[in-house]
Amino acid sequence: MSRIGRQPITVPSGVTVSVNGREISVQGKGGTLTFEHRPEVSVKVEDGQVTVERLDNSKSARAFHGTTRALIQNMIIGVTEGYKKDLEINGVGWTAKLQGRTVALNIGYADTRVVDIPMGVNVEVNGPRISVSGIDKQLVGQCAAAIRSQRKPEPYNHKGIKYVGEVLLKKEGKAFAGGG
Repeated sequence: MSRIGRQPITVPSGVTVSVNGREISVQGKGGTLTFEHRPEVSVKVEDGQVTVERLDNSKSARAFHGTTRALIQNMIIGVTEGYKKDLEINGVGWTAKLQGRTVALNIGYADTRVVDIPMGVNVEVNGPRISVSGIDKQLVGQCAAAIRSQRKPEPYNHKGIKYVGEVLLKKEGKAFAGGG
């Protein structure tokens, strides 16, 4: 059995988990998230715990056992605490502005790069820092990755958009070019 999949998920107070067929709904102070699990596994809610069991021992059932449990756990954490990713812009004169449901990035290109913000995700811009938060872990990560992909940090001067706390390896420039 999967080590992750067989662990029960404890439901904290203030959170309700309901299973309707294959659809799982999690409600909390942050909002509501829904997820439709695969038919290879079954989900049960009893005594304040959520358990995920696989129906057979096939390869796909084993693959989705731990994944389904992790997705439900992420939903519970999302509606109670939420998720947050911080980005940092490194470059002289590079800025970010919030314009409605988009982020306008001036990051060294001739044009302004615009990234749309999906519904359910909040973005704040404070100088060179961009903060992406929300209750859906996948949407928060996807929005932060879309902003970062506009100008990934380059390895020589570390100019670009990086996650706060991301460790970048610095490359040396061209060494002595002459032979001898």
